[in-house]
Amino acid sequence: MFFERPESGETSVLVHIALSSEREQEDPAEFEELAHSAGAVAACFITGSRKAPDAGYFVGSGKLEEIAAAVKEHEAELVMFNHSLSPSQERNLERVLECRVIDRTGVILDIFAQRARSYEGKLQVELAQLQHMVTRLKRGWTHLDRQKGGIGLRGAGETQLELDQRMIKQRIQGINKDLLKVRAQREQGRRSRKRAEVSTISLVGYTNAGKSSLFNQLTNAETYAADQLFATLDSTLRKIKLPNYGEAVIADTVGFISHLPHKLVAAFKATLDETVQANLLLHVIDCANDKRDYYIDQVHEVLAEIGADQVPCLQVFNKIDLAPDQVAHLERDAEGRPCRIWVSAKTGAGMDLLLSALSELLGDNFVQQTLTLKPEHSRLRARLYARGAVQSESLDADGSLQLQVRLPRFDFDRLLGEEGLLSSNP
Repeated sequence: MFFERPESGETSVLVHIALSSEREQEDPAEFEELAHSAGAVAACFITGSRKAPDAGYFVGSGKLEEIAAAVKEHEAELVMFNHSLSPSQERNLERVLECRVIDRTGVILDIFAQRARSYEGKLQVELAQLQHMVTRLKRGWTHLDRQKGGIGLRGAGETQLELDQRMIKQRIQGINKDLLKVRAQREQGRRSRKRAEVSTISLVGYTNAGKSSLFNQLTNAETYAADQLFATLDSTLRKIKLPNYGEAVIADTVGFISHLPHKLVAAFKATLDETVQANLLLHVIDCANDKRDYYIDQVHEVLAEIGADQVPCLQVFNKIDLAPDQVAHLERDAEGRPCRIWVSAKTGAGMDLLLSALSELLGDNFVQQTLTLKPEHSRLRARLYARGAVQSESLDADGSLQLQVRLPRFDFDRLLGEEGLLSSNP
């Protein structure tokens, strides 16, 4: 008999199976947070262990009966698995449990769909949803799988399933075209900032590490910040004033999570490009979390996947207000450069240290020195003024000029090279 999918509800049964065949296990506590962030009310949490997933139902027959009994007892409308399920496993489970079944990727996609606010964010979420859905269409159209012959029954030569797949693929192509335009606009903005010599700082980190709270503390902004997973999806840019440096742009981006689905990484490429193209990364870490070292490794994996692992990075250990043994302080590496800083975005502790560290790290990319220019170097003087690099100027008795300049090292070497001068003092 054809099984109709019920409407989504909130009462849910959560399932986590420890698989000895998997090297890295999913975290049950994190999955419970994901379910809560999605709006689910967990009626019960069923756990178990297996050597490997069952090909048909992921779980064994005994565990399947336990889940079915829990669904019936709590009148649950949804079963959520802390694993990736194949389309056939989802269909088989729904047929037996007679309620909707979604896997870990489906839960994350649902959270993303709830949180996306900007046009770009909604496009990216829809793209990820369609890519996930296209392999799972069969469940709703089993009664229309076969083409039929006979008078009045001949159609366009496609089943309903094939028609839906074609429409979804066309929509995916349309979204990709729209996202190309969004990426072009972002790239234009980045080029404009580069021409204006404005450095970009990108906040990265595990979800719920406090990135948006830190962003609000640094910029006096009011972006949405909450104690939940994936509170931020849309990339937000703001200007900040750094001491002894000047203006910079800081970007708040989507948080990472362990085993982030590849389709989400691909869909959010336009947003993650802000991270790849940044001059400096602020890796925000929840210092009060017992699994912080594992989360640090997970963030490094995602940064490597998107090609941002070579961008200079400052680790920001946030939430020292939840760790009584910690105080705001700055740590330096063997070369004396800032490498770790301990702060609280909630109380503001350590913000002055953080701003100073940002100025120091960004300032390493700049040259600040006095140039002695002879009268024949007037074109170089004009080019330096055009870039806003001259901070002061004085005239010597012999007619030469003393220019105090500050500009990016790359531009400094290029300008002097084009004028045939050494990159030292001409």
